[in-house]
Amino acid sequence: FFEIGHLDKLKSWLSWSWTYICAVWFAMVLTMIYVLRSPLKLQDTLTSGELIFEWWYFRKYGTSFIEQVSVSHLRPLLGGVESSTTTGLFSSVNGEAEPRPSVSECKVWRNPLNLFRGAEYSRYTWVTGKEPLTYYDMNLSAQDHQTFFTGDTQQIKAEDTVMQKAWRERNPQARIRAAYQAIEMNHECAAAYVLLAEEEATTITEAERLFKQALRSGKREQRVQDPVTTGKDINLLVYIKRRLAMCARKLGRIKEAVKMMRDLMKEFPLLGMLNIHENLLEALLELQAYADVQAVLAKYDDISLPKSATICYTSALLKARAVSEKFSPEAASRRGLSTAEMNAVEAIHRAVEFNPHVPKYLLEMKSLILPPEHILKRGDSEAVAYAFFHLQHWKRAEGALNLLHCTWEGTFRIIPYPLEKGHLFYPYPGCTETADRELLPTFHEVSVYPKKELPFFILFTAGLCSFTAMLAMLTHQFPELMGVFVKAFFSTLFTPLGFFADKMESFMPSSFWHQLTRI
Repeated sequence: FFEIGHLDKLKSWLSWSWTYICAVWFAMVLTMIYVLRSPLKLQDTLTSGELIFEWWYFRKYGTSFIEQVSVSHLRPLLGGVESSTTTGLFSSVNGEAEPRPSVSECKVWRNPLNLFRGAEYSRYTWVTGKEPLTYYDMNLSAQDHQTFFTGDTQQIKAEDTVMQKAWRERNPQARIRAAYQAIEMNHECAAAYVLLAEEEATTITEAERLFKQALRSGKREQRVQDPVTTGKDINLLVYIKRRLAMCARKLGRIKEAVKMMRDLMKEFPLLGMLNIHENLLEALLELQAYADVQAVLAKYDDISLPKSATICYTSALLKARAVSEKFSPEAASRRGLSTAEMNAVEAIHRAVEFNPHVPKYLLEMKSLILPPEHILKRGDSEAVAYAFFHLQHWKRAEGALNLLHCTWEGTFRIIPYPLEKGHLFYPYPGCTETADRELLPTFHEVSVYPKKELPFFILFTAGLCSFTAMLAMLTHQFPELMGVFVKAFFSTLFTPLGFFADKMESFMPSSFWHQLTRI
């Protein structure tokens, strides 16, 4: 035990001293560079190095390094944003690829599977005392509701004015009071029942009852409304039917929910931007109707740039499920991957390149939180939303998570420079972290793109080689000066050792040293 204790102390002392030795070494190198900057003509050398690096970067990536840094990093900080609608990742309703204009890649989208505020988000707050939604996220939802539910026509009614103010209220109780005020003005105000279902209902059953009331009121209003307000009514009815289907899914009536979603997609095929197919995919996975899932994917994943992480990872799940039960890393390393296994691995790499934050949530390496009401494509918010609903489906497929665990990190070997160049997709956006911090609560540690970290041995070897080369160059240029420097350095280095040896000689008897030399 005595020897082990001394060894531990020696190791801790070496690790402690190594840090300060490295700091002193770096300080000496910097000082030497500063002193010898004029004889070595360092300014001219750096200028030449910059030109060589700029030429190499342009040859490798086809763009100027300075221009890339200015566009990717400086312009967002200075507030430069191009005005257009983001359609780069998405297809048209009929599945054909649409051209991707040069736009800001950090547009947020409504979460297709967002939870109910009163029945789910508020219960989380009651239990934990934490707010799962940010004001930024709720403000986006208020803008969505104002745009889709109240409209901006010339014939706006008094209850619509009340509801416009209700969506903007920060206090939930103020929103609920405004909804009741709108119902007093018009008992058929469907938007008011929607707000009560979202905010006041504390259970899914109660929310479903209020949504059914909203649906009846909306249909009656639609029959008597002027044609100019039909667009507003359609948006409201689609929202209500979708939430009713989600209520049925949460209450266990999954087949009924699937039927409602399919009918909704047939009735309003042009509203593909609402991503109702993502709700349908999740419900079909719960039914384990994998053939139907594949049929939906065939319609929405037939382009090179998929719509979302749900599309990518569901496709990877189906391919992994076909081979994961018998997959073994040891056997695969001996015999190689079969065609089906290769397809599954490629699908996983494709999904990870699209959104690299998802695997850590699926593998439970990072804790999950409640998903926000809005998500950022390819960001941490989308990863949280996907894993929250689909983790159970990955666990149900035996061996799928094991295959994901063995293969997902290989994606980063394919794209070593993800911010400058992609493999199957355009480069990963550099602005996702800022947008995700506004969408996700402060108690959540936002995931950023997993950068490759160099091992310590490589860094140490690089530093040692650089130091050796510098010493050789300085010795060749200034042999006399370096000789004086080396003598002074070693005399300073061995001074403590000489002092320690003198102290040892004074404490130990001369006969001890004589016997030691004889041994």
